Amino acid sequence: MTQKIFFFLGLAAAASGFASPPVALTLGLIFGLGFSSFGLKHPYSAGARKSSRFLLQASVVGLGFGMNLHEVIRVGRSGFLYTLLSISFTMVAGMALASAFRVERRPAFLISTGTAICGGSAIAAVGPITHATDEEMAISLGTVFVLNSVALLTFPFLGSALHLTQTQFGLWAALAIHDTSSVVGAAAKYGAAALAVGTTVKLARALWIVPVALATAVLKGAKAKIQWPWFIGFFCLAAVCNTYLSAGAPVYAPLVKLAKIGLTVTLYLIGSGISVVTLKEVGHRPLLQGVTLWLLVSFVSLWLIRAGWIAL
Repeated sequence: MTQKIFFFLGLAAAASGFASPPVALTLGLIFGLGFSSFGLKHPYSAGARKSSRFLLQASVVGLGFGMNLHEVIRVGRSGFLYTLLSISFTMVAGMALASAFRVERRPAFLISTGTAICGGSAIAAVGPITHATDEEMAISLGTVFVLNSVALLTFPFLGSALHLTQTQFGLWAALAIHDTSSVVGAAAKYGAAALAVGTTVKLARALWIVPVALATAVLKGAKAKIQWPWFIGFFCLAAVCNTYLSAGAPVYAPLVKLAKIGLTVTLYLIGSGISVVTLKEVGHRPLLQGVTLWLLVSFVSLWLIRAGWIAL
């Protein structure tokens, strides 16, 4: 009963509209790690996982009502080459690190794919195609979620310390943070312009789930069903409405606000699902591969952005 009370108190705080994304994630982590350290299980583990997935997608669609379609297309077109090169670099570097750290091939591939594209969504799409076991999926997702938590809490601080502009930070977040939810959360904390850039670049990056999943299926000879990121299409449709249907303007602002609250709740739910058992399941070798790859991508992308090689 105590667990349920604390869970709903944290949920109410996250949904209040006053808690920032990092605060919501921290509350979730305190709940998940705190109770699991005493051997207690999350009372709503399965429901929280399903709800966070739906809320993330719905929130991304809602954020589309605050985007200008012309800006979305411009940013997506400008970032195409960067995305292609960074995904290729991350996949090659990830598998090389996995070989050096002697990480098993399937979890190594999943961690590399999650880092290269969009975290848990990419792993969920590619995992069944590679015939990954539940344990391998848990290891890969656990690694990504742990690093997402670190990035969400540290990136806004680092961006401010390094005096990154809004555009620079949005680009860096989209290229270096795994999940869309954490990119949006960190960018929203940094500023409105960073949020616009980070969201559009990350969603353009998430579209690569499709060709990577198809290529994996061809190489593996798999017939597993590919999970298409349909919510990206709805995001673009929402941007079309905001750009061309000005009559709906009074409705769009509340929808964007609800989307930001939904994102905050999503991060709380994700944090609440990280337990001591999850951290133990990750193990030191996959985590070492994930951390090293993430740091490599973060530092290289930051250096290229500050040097002016990557710009919008």
